[in-house]
Amino acid sequence: MPRFALTEQEREYFTWVQQLAATQLRPLAESATAGTVNRALLKEMGQQGLLARLYTKDTEGAPATDAAALDLCLLREALATKCTEAETALALQGLGSYPVLQAGSPEQVQRWIPAVAAGEAVAAFALTEPEAGSDAAALGLAAEPDGAGWRLTGEKIWISNAPEADFYTVFARTTRDAGAKGVSAFLVPADRPGLSGNHLDMLSPHPIGRLVFDGVPVHRADLLGELDRGFRVAMRTLDLFRPSVGAFAVGMAQAALDAAVAHTAERTAFGAPLQDQQTVAHTLADMATRTEAARLLVYAAAAAYDAGEPGVGTRAAMAKLTATETAQYVVDQAVQLHGARALQRGHLLEHLYREVRAPRIYEGASAIQRTIIARSLQST
Repeated sequence: MPRFALTEQEREYFTWVQQLAATQLRPLAESATAGTVNRALLKEMGQQGLLARLYTKDTEGAPATDAAALDLCLLREALATKCTEAETALALQGLGSYPVLQAGSPEQVQRWIPAVAAGEAVAAFALTEPEAGSDAAALGLAAEPDGAGWRLTGEKIWISNAPEADFYTVFARTTRDAGAKGVSAFLVPADRPGLSGNHLDMLSPHPIGRLVFDGVPVHRADLLGELDRGFRVAMRTLDLFRPSVGAFAVGMAQAALDAAVAHTAERTAFGAPLQDQQTVAHTLADMATRTEAARLLVYAAAAAYDAGEPGVGTRAAMAKLTATETAQYVVDQAVQLHGARALQRGHLLEHLYREVRAPRIYEGASAIQRTIIARSLQST
């Protein structure tokens, strides 16, 4: 049974991360150019030990082949309440490197994981294609045999950290007409010949781009896990990160709720603070209740993952679905309570209003999460 309360140590760490994000990380985020990789921010997060928290340790102190889902959720939620740019930077490092951690060779892990944890190497997760988004099993990036290895030909799109990442975990088709069973995962350094890309101008401030593979050579040593078993690597990664997308959403919802509570206490209308109006008070109550409910669902899904309980994919889907749609509601209500000032460039809620939309799409759109949940009900 998942627990529903944090330990004192977890609460203290959560508060410390929030303070660090507000005082040291947010200034670095605000001074950077939107839409590009913020290496100074990553370096600071590495020096503070935040990126290393993405990885659990084995008994000898080396990175283990799994990660702590609840720890990841706490990190993402705490960062999101104070600096969404830092939250996203951390999440993308984890998403891009976790396939290496869970399926890579000792040489791949040693080469890349310490560099990612130090903020010295930028990782990216390259799954989505122009014709394969929600239907990830329809991947078309071709891995054609070439001597002892393969050559990758095709495109990836909507790839976070592209084209500036130092390496990509790439999912390509090694067996035609085999659906999910014909996909393999590769670790592709950014300097491989034939690999290029460009930035895409998106609503969200973090870097997103397109990658073009023009006969990019990959070898057996670049394979992550077993041949034709890469789809499992991708799904295990998403099962871990989906609850933490919910944690990101909960952090944004909490930031919006805090802003709305403060504003309605200070803002006077019709001779009294806004929060004294029953309609406003009830709106705040709904915002708070939905945020807490989403938080508990996220924590429960993460705790179930860490405990190795069955059905983690379904719980992850429930957590992501509920939390991301809750955050959209809470941020929208906070904007409504603030009025026009919330839409002025530079206002916290203007920033959150742009940030909150994408999580309902990436790492499995809301409709896909509902499908996962529905199928689990049909199979019981």
